[in-house]
Amino acid sequence: MPGGGFCKLPGGSVVVAIGLPSPAGDGVTVRFLVHAANRARALTRLRNLGLRAVYLRGNAEPPTPDEITAVLHHPDGLLWRSAPGAAQELWHSIRTLPTAS
Repeated sequence: MPGGGFCKLPGGSVVVAIGLPSPAGDGVTVRFLVHAANRARALTRLRNLGLRAVYLRGNAEPPTPDEITAVLHHPDGLLWRSAPGAAQELWHSIRTLPTAS
């Protein structure tokens, strides 16, 4: 089961952070951040990208304040990073996500 969580913002929207296997199939875990009106819409945004089995059960790994700031200041509201623990890697736009060829 993927690790993840969410944070409800004062305006009513949510930021969802979830770790999933990379769509490129290289065995790397990718941490996704999604800003949406509610949790269901956030997960639907990920499913629409081709990540079909995306479910969020519990709130074990909620987004950090730095992650919330990053996704709120991005125009797409959807970011990813391949090494969740590495502070050196920057967040990438969802358009740059590698896919299986």
